[in-house]
Amino acid sequence: MKKLFVLIALVGVAGMSLTSCGSKKEEKKEEADAYNDYETAEPKAASAEDQIAQGQALVDGSDCKTCHHPTNKIVGPAHMEVAKKYEFTKANVTMLAGKIINGGSGNWGEIPMSPHADVSQADAEKMAMYVLSLDGEKPKD
Repeated sequence: MKKLFVLIALVGVAGMSLTSCGSKKEEKKEEADAYNDYETAEPKAASAEDQIAQGQALVDGSDCKTCHHPTNKIVGPAHMEVAKKYEFTKANVTMLAGKIINGGSGNWGEIPMSPHADVSQADAEKMAMYVLSLDGEKPKD
């Protein structure tokens, strides 16, 4: 009788060990799957407000203020003048970003804007978004 009791206890302990190990493996697999989903998930797109704030930080940290002021003409137009001249559309953001990167002349007088080839397209677009937001206009598209 004693041997039977010991045998039942051993089988019970072995069975519990096997089932608990299996569930730990399943938990680890679920954790790994969750981690892999996190790694492959698409990053959340920044809102227009976030991009405008990033653009302001980029403008504030650049040499833009050498030629441009938010409200007063210096060498180039005031940023507010640019905001009033151009509608806040994706096409204008892209166009102005190109002018930031490549420079330009003729739109605001004789003095050409120097190129800023070291600025990425994405950063230049954020800078343009900031400038276009200065008159209170929200992005159209």
